Amino acid sequence: MADSPLRPSSLINTVYGAFLRRLGGWISVADLVTLMSELDVDGPAARSAISRLKKKGVLEPERRGATGYRLSPAARPVFDEGDRRIFGSLEPAKLSDGWAMAVFSVPESERSYRYQLRTRLTWLGFGNIAPGVWLAPGRLLGDARDMLVRRGLSDYVHLFAADYAAFSELPETVSSWWDFPAIEEQYAGFTQAYGPLAAQLGEQREIDGAEAFRAYVPMLTQWRRLPYLDPGLPAELLPADWNAVAARQIFQQLNDVLAAPGLRHVQEVTGLTEEPPVPERSRGCLAACGLPAWSCSGPLGPARAGQRPAGWCSRRQYPARSSTAEVTESSRIVVREPRS
Repeated sequence: MADSPLRPSSLINTVYGAFLRRLGGWISVADLVTLMSELDVDGPAARSAISRLKKKGVLEPERRGATGYRLSPAARPVFDEGDRRIFGSLEPAKLSDGWAMAVFSVPESERSYRYQLRTRLTWLGFGNIAPGVWLAPGRLLGDARDMLVRRGLSDYVHLFAADYAAFSELPETVSSWWDFPAIEEQYAGFTQAYGPLAAQLGEQREIDGAEAFRAYVPMLTQWRRLPYLDPGLPAELLPADWNAVAARQIFQQLNDVLAAPGLRHVQEVTGLTEEPPVPERSRGCLAACGLPAWSCSGPLGPARAGQRPAGWCSRRQYPARSSTAEVTESSRIVVREPRS
């Protein structure tokens, strides 16, 4: 367990993201309060956190015999993005993939949007290289684009796929664009908190489901902030003793050991069953790699009539293809106007 207490609302987000989405996305209030009590969150605090998440539009009330809450449709793309960052970005980016560059200029009369842009780009892992100019590994281009559209900020930003050409030693320069010591401090805190648990479980053949749940949810809650603070820069640009490597190994080990028994425990408490994935063939989209979505093993969000699916192709980290986006031979996203 981490030394600093985690907010009940953050723990609830983790329970929905890690378990309940696989079990239909709904849970009764009574069962959720029971699960939260296992995480040392009392009933009033749990109910207060549920209410806050409802006000934020993350949860929606739904009665299924009992009063409960389901994950809102608006929140699902955010959780899908989280999956890509938490589980799909454990390896450093490749320098050959290039960079995503965001350039923005906001009028003084609308300076609140400037603050939102800085906050959101920082949260995605962008580094500030000059006033109004932000940079991240190229694999974050799609997430940045989706976030800007979702937050209504796209009118203020120019988003580029870029390559670095010349005139400085990139490893030294990059260290001034991101706060490496602050990122390493967060990784060190995670390793200190969960390294002993990983060592203990490495010697343990079996783990009880309730025990796995109690360990997994706080661990994942603390970890899921780190892939946003750390953009996953190419290994060539990082310090030789970059401590993210050891922290990632601990996370992967704990995820492998705890996730499945934790899910079984949630099923035992709630009586919910795991829902089969929606068949890819029925989703009617073409993946960005040019192959039909049904041939892809990765999760794509359900398609709505006339809209691009919310998910991404698992082979290539690009959005599913639509009439307004194509992928060139160099795998760069090129925005095009829709044909009339």
